[in-house]
Amino acid sequence: YSEKNNISYTKENNIALISKLNPVIQGTRTKEDEFEFNKDAGMYVCKAGHLAFKLRRQGKKNVAKNRRETYYFDIEKCKVCPFKEGCYREGAKSRTYSITIKSTEHKEQEEFQNTEGFKEKAKSRYKIEAKNSELKHRHGDDTASAAGLLGMEVQGATAIFAVNLKRILKLINEKQ
Repeated sequence: YSEKNNISYTKENNIALISKLNPVIQGTRTKEDEFEFNKDAGMYVCKAGHLAFKLRRQGKKNVAKNRRETYYFDIEKCKVCPFKEGCYREGAKSRTYSITIKSTEHKEQEEFQNTEGFKEKAKSRYKIEAKNSELKHRHGDDTASAAGLLGMEVQGATAIFAVNLKRILKLINEKQ
């Protein structure tokens, strides 16, 4: 839900997107304690103190996917490193560490995600998701059974009608 195109669309149409960013996009780094960024060198350093020797940026600016930075470490140093257990895989040809560069859309969504308004609305989102899941899995709303927009509208309306009817019957039975 929180890919760049969806965020851009909701921003253009003045819609509040109540969808948490994927942890990969949020920048939740794996092995955060094992790699530190050295500002002077502009490279990451492993916990043994070995500096990455090469940086490669992957992806293009202003496209749907975020760019990635991959840092390359000297494999010969990794082979004799005292911390190689769990870091270096025997026989590996390279050792890299990658991070995702957040787009401005994702940065803005992350700021919105940290507001109280977002947190309040996100608390009730699970109810909507549960109802959507029920429509998809129990009432055939996962795939279209008829061609065309009208057919899909009829199928969606029928599924919603069935779910509402079930809810009404359940409430009537609870009252008795």
